[in-house]
Amino acid sequence: MRKESLVFLEKLLAAPSPSGYEQPAQRLFRDYVAPYCQVSSDVLGNVYGFIAGQGKDRPKVMLVGHSDEIGLQVKYIDDKGFLYFAAIGGVDAHLTPGKVVHIHTADGPLPGVVGKRPIHLMDTKDRETVVKLEAQYIDIGAKDKKEAQKLVRVGDCITFESGFTRLQGDRIASRGFDDKAGSFVVAEVLRLVAAEKKKLPVDLYGVSSVQEEIGLRGGTTSCYTVNPDIGICVEVDFATDQPDVERKHNGEVALGKGPILTRGANINHALFELLYATAQKDKIAVQLTANPRATGTDANVMQISRGGVATALVKLPLRYMHTPVEVVSLGDLEQAAKLIVATLKRITDRGAFVPQ
Repeated sequence: MRKESLVFLEKLLAAPSPSGYEQPAQRLFRDYVAPYCQVSSDVLGNVYGFIAGQGKDRPKVMLVGHSDEIGLQVKYIDDKGFLYFAAIGGVDAHLTPGKVVHIHTADGPLPGVVGKRPIHLMDTKDRETVVKLEAQYIDIGAKDKKEAQKLVRVGDCITFESGFTRLQGDRIASRGFDDKAGSFVVAEVLRLVAAEKKKLPVDLYGVSSVQEEIGLRGGTTSCYTVNPDIGICVEVDFATDQPDVERKHNGEVALGKGPILTRGANINHALFELLYATAQKDKIAVQLTANPRATGTDANVMQISRGGVATALVKLPLRYMHTPVEVVSLGDLEQAAKLIVATLKRITDRGAFVPQ
C-alpha cells in the first residue's frame, strides 16, 4: 500500500468516532480528499467529495462508507467517582470488563479502566455469568463524585484503547475497521479517479457517512441530498476463515482473497453483473455472498431513497467484528478501490440498470 495512504488509514482508525461523535475522523477524511475533489459537509456531519465527469446526460454515482464506530457513553457518575455507561451501537458485554478506555472530554481524552470483581471473590455461578453493561463501571482514579465531575460530563463518549497493530503479511488489527475501512476505500477511489488522465463518464460523489451503527442515519440523509442514479456502498463483512465461525451463515469468506460482492434483494442485478464482469476482465479476485433480505448497511437505505437507486454492495472481509481487535488484509482494501474505479469507467447509461 502507498505510504501516504497507510498513514491516513492509521490516523483515521486512531481518531475517536462513535456514532454521533464522528467529527475527529471526518476532519481527517475531509483534509485527505480535499486535494482531489470538491468537498462539502452537511448539518448531520456527512462529508461529500465530488468529481465531475464528462459527456451529456451523465449518470450520477454515489459511493458511501460510514466513519462511525461502536463505543460507549457516560450515563451516570456515582458518589465514589465511578462512571456508569451505555453502549453506542452493538457493544458485546463479554468484551468490556478489564479494558482500557478513553473518555473524550471537553479537555481531551481521559484514560480509565472498566472495573471487574476479582475471580477470587466470585462464586461459581457468577463466574459463568456475563455482567450486564448497565452494571459495569469505569474507574478513572477519582476520589469521589466531585472530582470526577470536574473531569467528565454526562454524555461524553468513550472509545476502547486499541493501537494499529501489524500482524503477519499485510494483516492489520485495530478497532474501528467497521467501517473506517469503507470510508478509507471511498477516499482512495476519489484519489485514484482524480489521477486519471481521462474524466469518468459519470458525476462521482464519494461520501463518508455518519451514524450508521445506530440506524443508517447518515446514509439516509446523504443519499437524499445527492439523489444518485447509481449507488455503491463499501462495508465490511464477516470473514469465515477463523476457527469459531460457521460458514453456513455467511459462505466462504477469507482475508486476502479480494473484496466481496453481495447478491440479493438489496442489490441491483445489472450493477452486480457489471462489477463481477469488471473483476473478471481486470483479473481482480472477488468473493460472493448471498443476502436474501435487506442488508444492515447504508446500501439498504440507499436503494429505497426517493424513487429508488440502482444499488450494489462491495464488502471487505473482516475478522472479529465489533471488537477492539478487528483484522483486515490491506490488499483487500486496495483491490476494492481498484475494482470500483474500473467499474465506474464502464458506466455510461443509467437506463442499463432498469430491470426489463
